[in-house]
Amino acid sequence: MSIDYASKPEKKSGLRSLIIFLVLLIIVCAGILIIKLKFTITSVDITGNEHYSAEEIEEYVMNGKYGHNSIYLYIKCRFFGVDEVPFVEKMDVELLSPTEVKIRVYEKAVAGYVEYLGHFLYFDKDGIVVESSTRQIEGIPFVTGLGFDYITLHEKLPVQNDEVFKLILNITQLLTKNNIIIDKIYFDDDYNITLYFGDVRVYLGTSDYIDEKINRLKFLISRLPSEAGVLHMENYNGEGDKFTFSKD
Repeated sequence: MSIDYASKPEKKSGLRSLIIFLVLLIIVCAGILIIKLKFTITSVDITGNEHYSAEEIEEYVMNGKYGHNSIYLYIKCRFFGVDEVPFVEKMDVELLSPTEVKIRVYEKAVAGYVEYLGHFLYFDKDGIVVESSTRQIEGIPFVTGLGFDYITLHEKLPVQNDEVFKLILNITQLLTKNNIIIDKIYFDDDYNITLYFGDVRVYLGTSDYIDEKINRLKFLISRLPSEAGVLHMENYNGEGDKFTFSKD
């Protein structure tokens, strides 16, 4: 009869390994649970966004399975940065706490857009094309009548008179200030201005007294006829209130 004296120590060693494994497993699970509960972002403060909703910005920044984990978001923004977003120059992401994040959006300054080869080309106050998209953004005027044979992204629109871009920006700001929504802005060969409201056109003529013309237009919109035609404001000089409407 023989006795295996090594069997008990081996059993104790196997039991010890099992206990260590279970303890480590518990620690790992507890750590994952703590990270999930204590480092899940529940408050998002977004500022500076106009062309995108807060929900859209949050989806751009905090996308993916672990997008709402503050540790993951910190590492992503610190070492890899935020993915490029159309019409956005940059975004600053600041973690205020393990559950709070602040996102500051810096959008590209867009004055208007033109259509070219099935795409909408958005340009800034200097006429630089800052974005090419198939998406039309509300609040940015559609500009027609500018002649060009080609367009290059991140370069100036090749028009004869660069001053037209400052004029477009001025018109856009005046329209926004007066809560006037138009369909498009048209420039003829002499850069006379026409605003389109559906079937109604408002002929502003030159840029002379443009501030006064658009300020006055604010009070005329509700009185515009429903039929197609042209409201003539080209001779307005800031005084009087005589305008004519020509039906098509």
